Amino acid sequence: MSGSTRVSSAHDRIRRQQLLVQAEGYLELGMAEHALAVLDRCDQLARLPEHGLFLKGQCLRELGRFREALDPLWQAAQSNPENISTWLALGWCYKRTGKLDRAIESLEEALSVEPNDALVHYNLACYWALAKNKRQALNYLARAFNLEEEYRSLVADESDFDPIRNDPAFQALVRVTV
Repeated sequence: MSGSTRVSSAHDRIRRQQLLVQAEGYLELGMAEHALAVLDRCDQLARLPEHGLFLKGQCLRELGRFREALDPLWQAAQSNPENISTWLALGWCYKRTGKLDRAIESLEEALSVEPNDALVHYNLACYWALAKNKRQALNYLARAFNLEEEYRSLVADESDFDPIRNDPAFQALVRVTV
């Protein structure tokens, strides 16, 4: 590799990293369209790295473009299966595209990475409730409460639990003991 090629390659890597940081900043500010435009510029330099794919999926998810978000999120998950945030985002998008079974599979992957993550347990409870599997929903919900009691306060406003909300076992589980 010639000296100018190495310099150009190093420059492209630095520029790509700067663009990823910029896109991340836009996303944190709720400016998903701007972040997506920056990521497109980054993708022109070279194939997006795992973090860039995750950011692109997050941008598309924020914009409600759930079906489009699936591909970059799936690629990010395959590149870094230890990132539970990617599995959670995938689950979110699968749920909203009517693929509840895939949403559950994605969160099960997250759970295999981090078995004590209360958010993953809570979301699995939501998805199993939507699937009308009360036993699984209650098991995951109980585990979420055991890990982080504050999840109990979210249940009243969570429409995902509507299919099992009137069940006595569900009501007994969510009842706050004083």
